[in-house]
Amino acid sequence: MTLLREPARPAVIREHPLAPWFAVAAVCFGAFMGQLDASVVTVAFPALQRQFGTGLAGTQWVSLAYLLVLTALLVPAGRWSDRAGRKLLYLYGFALFAVTSAACGLATSLAMLIALRVAQACGAALLQANSVALVVTSVPARTRRAALGVQAAAQAVGLASGPVIGGVLVGTVGWRWVFFLNVPVGLVAAVAGWYLLPRTRGRAAGEDAVGRHGVRHRGGGQHGGGQHGDSRLAGGGSGGADLGGMGLLAASTSAGMLAISSLSGLGLPAWAVVACAAFAFLAGAALIRRERMVAAPLLDLRALAVSGTGPALGGALCSYLVLFGPLVLFPQVISARGGSAAAAGLLLTALPAGFGLAAAFADRMLPAWWTNRRRCALGGALAAAAAAGLALPACDAVTVALLGVLGAGLGLYTPANNAEIMAAVPVRDAAAAGGMVNMTRGIGTALGVAVVTLGLHAGAHLRWQDAGLTLSMAALATVALIAVWCGLHGVRAVPGAPR
Repeated sequence: MTLLREPARPAVIREHPLAPWFAVAAVCFGAFMGQLDASVVTVAFPALQRQFGTGLAGTQWVSLAYLLVLTALLVPAGRWSDRAGRKLLYLYGFALFAVTSAACGLATSLAMLIALRVAQACGAALLQANSVALVVTSVPARTRRAALGVQAAAQAVGLASGPVIGGVLVGTVGWRWVFFLNVPVGLVAAVAGWYLLPRTRGRAAGEDAVGRHGVRHRGGGQHGGGQHGDSRLAGGGSGGADLGGMGLLAASTSAGMLAISSLSGLGLPAWAVVACAAFAFLAGAALIRRERMVAAPLLDLRALAVSGTGPALGGALCSYLVLFGPLVLFPQVISARGGSAAAAGLLLTALPAGFGLAAAFADRMLPAWWTNRRRCALGGALAAAAAAGLALPACDAVTVALLGVLGAGLGLYTPANNAEIMAAVPVRDAAAAGGMVNMTRGIGTALGVAVVTLGLHAGAHLRWQDAGLTLSMAALATVALIAVWCGLHGVRAVPGAPR
């Protein structure tokens, strides 16, 4: 069927010298829209509360339901894409995302909106699980890191634009246009992807033999491409979805976030907090046990250990935790000081701006012989130093400068860390690996919100005004140092590989 086959690019585009960068540009649409949606929806929370007559605790599920579903689906979506075709499912992801965005804008109740956000997350999973893989498989290896930097810059632009665009839309035409905005962007992106993205080469075949731990037993093949042969990063057999693993992952993350939120002043009784924490631990332990036993696991723990990509994925989680934490923290701090939301948004622009500039131009400014590990160490150290500086109250000019340095450090760290991960994975499994990267980012984003909220809540019980700021930024500085360690102890070096 035509609808189940990837369309070929026109010959004039396929044979153009800039064809790889045309593909990167098409992927940047999805990168921009995903981050725009992540940051723009929170601006609409007050309007949603007034519209539906609910408190913040209920309204937050508009984002929470989206995040939890997205996190659970990213790896399976990557595996399905490796088998069915990355371009095909990427385009279907755009279509689903655009349609459900329009439906979200027409929602008549909070419950309907939350349900539609779940459907929207399914489309977003198809986009995000494929974005890194499409970049990696579209450009030559020598320009891979630069291409990932451009994609990260597009994410940063979307992230930076969200608060400003959301504030204008909510204040003028209403909160529904926060969702309607995705429709024209999605249509343009789908058309661009149809013509500019290459068809999938080197798909993961479902009929290959899969061992007990999900490591394929097949010849290297011309599409092997990874530094570690056939070691699978995200699930051994592409053919089947680990539904039990997906359920355990969703249960563990949901219960864990609920427990942290309860400690941050949600108001649940003590027994409920303990129950949530215990359930999160037990579900996580059951997930680890299951993934070691099933033939096609959601998370191939053995392959992670063999390739050494576990620490690098931990670094991806830490970097997004540090990136999103300040986006929650500083509006609260500025509001407590009597400042406006507009002032907070302008101040925070320095963070994604620094991220985007560093991600896009680091390759031109740093020596070409610097390894990914060295870049991760420098980026993480800059982020840790800036976070430590932000732990102390300062004037707006100093805060803006430090936020810019924090963003630049993370913008240097993220593309290099992504390149480390993708270098360890066979080309046919690139979407599964990209799904793993984005899954850890999603968990990191949620933890960034949770850590800052907990820091502010704890600071409220201390006697000095900026205790919440100090505790939160000190925690983020510690996480940035952990990211440095992860970057230095990630994928194992392979002789002759460009590291």
